[in-house]
Amino acid sequence: MKKMTFALCFGNRGFMPGELILGAREDMVKAVTDAGYDYIIMDAEATRYGAVETRDEGRLYARWLKEHEGQYDGVIFSMPIFVDENGAAEALRDAGVPILMQAYPDEIGKMDFAHRRDAYCGKFSVTDVFTQYGIPFTVMKPHVVHPLTPAFRRNLIDFAAVCRVVNGMKRFTVGCIGARTTAFKTTRFDEITLQKYGITVESFDLSELAFQVQQLSDGDDAVLAKIARLKDYTDFSRVPDGPMTTLAKISVVIDRYIEEYHLDAVTLRCWNEMETIFRVCPCVLLSELNDRGIVASCEIDLCSAICMRAMSLASETPTTVLDWNNNYGDDENKVILFHCGPVAQTLMTCKGTVTSHKMFDKQDPGSGWGCNEGRIREMPMTFSNCQTKDGKLLIYTSEGRFTDDVIEDSFFGCGGVAEIPHLQDKLLKLARGGFKHHTAVGYGHMKSVLDEAFNVYLRYDMTDID
Repeated sequence: MKKMTFALCFGNRGFMPGELILGAREDMVKAVTDAGYDYIIMDAEATRYGAVETRDEGRLYARWLKEHEGQYDGVIFSMPIFVDENGAAEALRDAGVPILMQAYPDEIGKMDFAHRRDAYCGKFSVTDVFTQYGIPFTVMKPHVVHPLTPAFRRNLIDFAAVCRVVNGMKRFTVGCIGARTTAFKTTRFDEITLQKYGITVESFDLSELAFQVQQLSDGDDAVLAKIARLKDYTDFSRVPDGPMTTLAKISVVIDRYIEEYHLDAVTLRCWNEMETIFRVCPCVLLSELNDRGIVASCEIDLCSAICMRAMSLASETPTTVLDWNNNYGDDENKVILFHCGPVAQTLMTCKGTVTSHKMFDKQDPGSGWGCNEGRIREMPMTFSNCQTKDGKLLIYTSEGRFTDDVIEDSFFGCGGVAEIPHLQDKLLKLARGGFKHHTAVGYGHMKSVLDEAFNVYLRYDMTDID
């Protein structure tokens, strides 16, 4: 994969000690490369000290950025001294990507005129003017930080995640395979609202998928390869040959949709036609898609797919969608989060076991082969979901952790015990806010990254549940 690349920009002001900028250029290049990222930087001879001060220098930098459009994921604006905000605004007003504001700290014992930076104060000058211009930017703790410190390295890692989310969510396509699951009005959404946020929805009738499945022969190379892939992915030892082949065919067709329509995520009508017509339940297919980095939600819950994509971009790991399903004894801060089997193996304690869906087996035994049963592993996690309402995209984010608490063997599907601080208060807010019975879950604590991307750059409406 291509390394994330940052465009480096440096500010200047005539009466400040500009010699400090040359050192800043070296510091920032080392900081970025040591963290594993790449960079582009304007030639040091292009302006005085290779920085921007005047409006003309700012316009020069803006033209340089335009010439390198598509080559950088974000901009790091470094303030080695109290810089001129006019040049900075001209340089970055059309950057089109997230901008990280970094200001140098002063050092005790180096407060004479030749060394004093005053960037602590100057940072406010720039952020104030950027706010006036409507230029979005990112600020992080601490207010001033040297590039060659662990604190700035953490800032870089978080900023890279913000860039991935913003650039990946700015424009993407979700494929809806099948109509909304009839029984769940809770998963309704507004396509036109989503398009305002750059999210395109492509719809495919389930009958079209069924027709394509029927056209595939059992000996088709793609089908045989998919059977091998699925059997390597998880434990299919209990699944009869017929349902195994059908699951493989459905997976092949879904892959074709993804490739042909350049889908960044999919959501599937997973019941009950799959069970009554095909005698399978596609949970494990969604699990496998998620595990290879293709966001896939069930029950046509497209809003969960949106949040799954954002968390997948932030964490660079698979995500899933789960039901707020069961209390865990008397502990009010614990909940069993569950789904039938679309959870990526990466998020599970071990490989799952594919079974026939116990709910469908109640009335029609053997009609639901495809649940990938198992348990979710202990880990820190972030959970999020969204809804469309009155032409707006409303979204929440919060954090918790999956514990190693035991769920009895008779509990079917794939579940885990989540411990979430102040859970009962959060559930009240979700209920009052009209959010669904699903939540999307991702590995690690990334609320601050998501909030920055959603609120500052993507302009989603945030619902605070913490």
